[in-house]
Amino acid sequence: MLKKLVAGAVFAGFAAGLIVVLLQFAFVRPLLLEAEQYEAGTLSHFARVGGEEVHDHGSENTAKPANDHVTNDHAHPSQGFELRRDGLTVLFSIFVYAGFGMILMAGFATAESFGHRITPRIGLLWGLAGFAAFHLMPSFGLPIEVPGSAAADLNDRQIWWFGTAVATVVAAWLIGYGTNPMHYGLAVLALAAPHILGAPHPGEYYGPTPPELASLYASRALVTAMIGWSVLGLLAGNFWEKDHAE
Repeated sequence: MLKKLVAGAVFAGFAAGLIVVLLQFAFVRPLLLEAEQYEAGTLSHFARVGGEEVHDHGSENTAKPANDHVTNDHAHPSQGFELRRDGLTVLFSIFVYAGFGMILMAGFATAESFGHRITPRIGLLWGLAGFAAFHLMPSFGLPIEVPGSAAADLNDRQIWWFGTAVATVVAAWLIGYGTNPMHYGLAVLALAAPHILGAPHPGEYYGPTPPELASLYASRALVTAMIGWSVLGLLAGNFWEKDHAE
C-alpha cells in the first residue's frame, strides 16, 4: 500500500508541478525577466533627462545611470543559459510539488487514523489549506519579491516564514477537525500570532523595480500556486480514495 501511496503522491505532484510551470512560463516568467532588466539597469523606472523626470521603457534615448556598467551581453543571458534555467525550473517545480504531495499523503494518513474519510473533495480542501499555509499567509507578512526589491535578513525571513507555515497548518487542522469552540479559538490565535509578532522588514524601501510590476508579479505567483495546490489536493485525494477502495 505504501508504494501505491508514494506513487500517487509523485504522480499528483508531477501533474501539479507541470501545470504550475506552464502557468509560470505564460504569466509569471515574463514579469520576472522584465524585473531582472530593471535590476541590471537595462531599464530604469524613473530617469532624469534635462532635469525632467521621465518613464523609461528601454528606449535608446533614455538616460542611463552614470554608474551603469551593464552591457547587453550581461543583461540578456545566452540562449543556452536560458534553456538550462528553464529546465531547472521545470525539475524544481515537479520535485517541490511531489514533496508537497508526500506531505498531503502523510496528512491523509493521520486524518484517517482519527476516523476521518478522505475523498477528492476533501483532498481539494487540503490542497487549499496547503496553499494558505505555504503561500497565502506567509505572503501577508512577507510579500513575494521580485529582483531588485528591498528585503530584511534572509535568516530572519526564513524563521518567520517557517513559523507562519506551521501555525497555519495547525489552524487549518483545528478548523477542519475541531469539535468545540475552544479549538476554533485556538485556530484564530494560531493564524494571528505570527502577524501579531510581525514579519521582518527592511529599515527602508528602495529598489529599481516599479511597484506596479512587483504587485502584478506577486498576484500572478499567488494565483499560480493556488491552482497548483488545488490540482495537487484533488489528485492526491482521488488516488487515496481509489487505493482504499480496492
